Amino acid sequence: MRVVNFDEIEGLVGEEIGVSDWYEISQDKVNLFADATGDHQWIHVDVDRAKKEMPTGGTIAHGYMTLSLIPMLSSQIMRIEGVTRGINYGCNKVRFTNMVPVGSRVRGRQKLLEVQKRAGGLQLINEFTIEINGGDRPACVAQTISIIYN
Repeated sequence: MRVVNFDEIEGLVGEEIGVSDWYEISQDKVNLFADATGDHQWIHVDVDRAKKEMPTGGTIAHGYMTLSLIPMLSSQIMRIEGVTRGINYGCNKVRFTNMVPVGSRVRGRQKLLEVQKRAGGLQLINEFTIEINGGDRPACVAQTISIIYN
């Protein structure tokens, strides 16, 4: 994990910040996400049908589940000292570029693209790529926007 001070963050623009640990996508986690969001499409929750009909030979994680892993994965990549709070402000661009088969492992790769001063804080724009272990294409590429305060 990279540890930086609030005042040093602007100096990291353009750099790859780091890579998270691998995280396993289990069917139980996919089912919990389906329950939380009401998205019970068979490609995510019907294991028997997915074995027969999906090109992956099984169920896949929801795209938005994959996207929702960014806060957890990014917390393994960098800690900014001197931050009193942070908020997710949104995304400029999100693309789901590959399916995430249940049972696979994913990890996050973070690059700091931009820092802008905001009243009492800094707005950060990061490119966050979620990679699939052994995959030829990432699962998701997103430009995330957050605001941190000191």
